[in-house]
Amino acid sequence: MSKVPAAENTLRILGYLGAQRGPAPAAAIASALGLPRSTVYHLLAVLTEHGFVLHFPEARRYGLGVAAYELSSGFSRQQPLSRLGRPIVAALVDAIGESGHVAVLHGRDVVYIVEERAPRRPRLVTDVGVRLPAHLTASGRALLATLPREQLRALYPDSGAFEDRTGAGPHSYAELRRVVTEARERGYATEDGEVTAGFASVAVSVRDHAGWPAAGIAVTFPRENVAPEGWDALAARVRDAAAELSRRIRGS
Repeated sequence: MSKVPAAENTLRILGYLGAQRGPAPAAAIASALGLPRSTVYHLLAVLTEHGFVLHFPEARRYGLGVAAYELSSGFSRQQPLSRLGRPIVAALVDAIGESGHVAVLHGRDVVYIVEERAPRRPRLVTDVGVRLPAHLTASGRALLATLPREQLRALYPDSGAFEDRTGAGPHSYAELRRVVTEARERGYATEDGEVTAGFASVAVSVRDHAGWPAAGIAVTFPRENVAPEGWDALAARVRDAAAELSRRIRGS
């Protein structure tokens, strides 16, 4: 049991609101967290006073406020994903001898924030700051596989949403659904020559404290270096790296 229950319950309320898709009633917060309603109302009042929570009186609901957004902006400015992810990916690259990277989802693209090239391996297109279509990359597919169906559909409403690079890869929502469903069932995503001919990748998503996809960790290798039957073992190493980054961004 916490020695500072008020602080713990305040953080639990913020965490709960941050995991919701919209503002929530105080009664729902109290029920979900197992707290007395009076406690929840008192803490919400303090959070509202300091701008971390907004009260919507007509709807009788509470949502995150501007101060919470500023914390999120500070999180982005400090680049914790790249700072925490770089040594993890570097260790992974040292262990397997193939190049690795970390990417985050931005709309229908992934943006690469960490790139570690293995010795004597060619330079890849996945350099830091590069954007690539998420539906073509292993890291993008790993992230898309964690999204609710409605959100995935909103990102890819029609065939015009599917950018092409090599002629391979999904060109419709139905094809993309099959790709991400396979990735979800398998526990990792792949791409094979859909970004750069002759290269393949395997990737696993990194989850944040609320279970949402924060980033994807992938390794990319010349196709002849790793036969498809060896991809499961390679993905297991990537999964361990993703789990470690997930643990670190949660503050564990």
